[in-house]
Amino acid sequence: MTNTIADIETADVILITGSNTSENHPVLSSFVKRAAKFNGAKVIVVDPRRIKMVEAAELWLRPNLGTDVAWLNGMMHVIIKENLHDKEFIENRTEEFEALEKTVEKYTPEFVEGITGIPAESLVSAARLYANAKNGSLLYCMGITQHISGTDNVKCLANLAMLCG
Repeated sequence: MTNTIADIETADVILITGSNTSENHPVLSSFVKRAAKFNGAKVIVVDPRRIKMVEAAELWLRPNLGTDVAWLNGMMHVIIKENLHDKEFIENRTEEFEALEKTVEKYTPEFVEGITGIPAESLVSAARLYANAKNGSLLYCMGITQHISGTDNVKCLANLAMLCG
């Protein structure tokens, strides 16, 4: 997670990946559902399976297994290309933005669709929704961390969070 549990209810957008939140973290899932129902939070679920949390989701992306780095880089590509990133935060609190920009350049929505199976327009919608949130939250668990690319998955999530401030 990128925020405290209390922050979930004040989030505008909650992106959940690698977590069957309803089954594995039922108390936490109640915070997400309340944020969506009572506070208008938009939920993005990224999971190949139709987990229970999909019922509360604005968007559900179904990537092919093992393609997390590709869809995360694709979201960052869209955010940078559409100038949705937080330039002030990046300038004052991060390093090597140009390297990230170069890395994600090839991850166009169409390229990512070929790798992940996520329709290009769905990836763009998710990137815009997340990037335009005043208060975004990322929820992830072992479904992201316990892969051969788990370290890279977490680095991509951290980069996505920093990209949007």
